[in-house]
Amino acid sequence: MTLSQYVKAMRKQYKFTQVDLSEKSGVGLRFVRELEQGKKTLRMDKVNQILNLFGGEIGVVPMKKK
Repeated sequence: MTLSQYVKAMRKQYKFTQVDLSEKSGVGLRFVRELEQGKKTLRMDKVNQILNLFGGEIGVVPMKKK
């Protein structure tokens, strides 16, 4: 699951609209839309503001060695 899919799924699970998520997390509506659409470049602090609502945060994940 991608970050954008996760955020959208959690938003729907909590029954938030994009506007609700924007207001509750303190980020702009445009940012929420771009995140859910999978924009490649996003500010990590703002992503964490959203993820904190769902009990998560961005972290380092070890890469699988080939």
